[in-house]
Amino acid sequence: MANNETNQPLVQVNHLCKYFHISRKETLKAVDDVSFTINKGETVSLVGESGCGKSTTGRCMIRLYNPTKGEVLYDGKDIMKLSRAEQKEFCKKVQMIFQNPYSSLNPRMTVKEIVGEGLKQHGMSQAEVDAKVEKLLETVGLNKDHMSRFPHEFSGGQRQRIGIARALSVDPEFIICDEPISALDVSIQAQVINMLKNLQETMGLTYLFIAHDLSVVKYISDRVVVMYLGTIVETAETEELFSNTLHPYTKALLSAIPEADPKKAKANERIPIKGEIPSPINPKDCCRFAERCQYATDRCFHEMPKLREVAPGHMAACHLIEENK
Repeated sequence: MANNETNQPLVQVNHLCKYFHISRKETLKAVDDVSFTINKGETVSLVGESGCGKSTTGRCMIRLYNPTKGEVLYDGKDIMKLSRAEQKEFCKKVQMIFQNPYSSLNPRMTVKEIVGEGLKQHGMSQAEVDAKVEKLLETVGLNKDHMSRFPHEFSGGQRQRIGIARALSVDPEFIICDEPISALDVSIQAQVINMLKNLQETMGLTYLFIAHDLSVVKYISDRVVVMYLGTIVETAETEELFSNTLHPYTKALLSAIPEADPKKAKANERIPIKGEIPSPINPKDCCRFAERCQYATDRCFHEMPKLREVAPGHMAACHLIEENK
């Protein structure tokens, strides 16, 4: 886990919204008023069930999607208001590791072409590109013999290493890891996670780690942001979140983490979440989790809870917590 030498936010996400207009009367609110910060050198994890808006948030932060409302500040500058020269510099500083190593690599390109593509865009000669690609492959546990091969010749874990090498090629400061291990075998997941941690320590990287596996999140993160149906329901430092969980949804997520010790597994009661995630199309202006929450009151179905600080650095959006303070 990274040491935070300074508390200056490298990334600030302020009231970010991303809506998709399905028809005249239907709007899919994938991300709805999301705000958080990421300090230089730390790992912030974005967690929640599939469809909660994690990946959409990450894509807005790297300009793959244009936000509907709100802003993303990188090093104090709004990324949607950058000049052409500043955009090019931003693309060098911010990179993304994609979820599926089987679809994120061009099958018609060799490893050398995939990893070196970004380097050519920034003015390197072919000889310099070749030398840099060889060094990058060694960094991620591959060798120069792999440079002339195509993606289909590699396993899933090796493909993800190629994806990581591609992200590292332009010497970024901030990497968005969009579920980088979810498509890999369990035996390979630990190798990739440890490699990401080692790279962070040696290269001073900052990560946004998008995941739904909370056991991995606990291992790699400094802070955790929990999302549900496009909104943030809880955020805190990792140790604080796991030891003093407040929101009913976060409690249910943590109870689902598999426990290797049979005695502990028996003691840890699983908290069921009833029903399916409601549709993000035209969501009601109330607590998004109310329909599935066993503690929901009448207020939860009529009023949207605000994200409030309940302890230093620990924020939650829940009427129940507010009323019990």
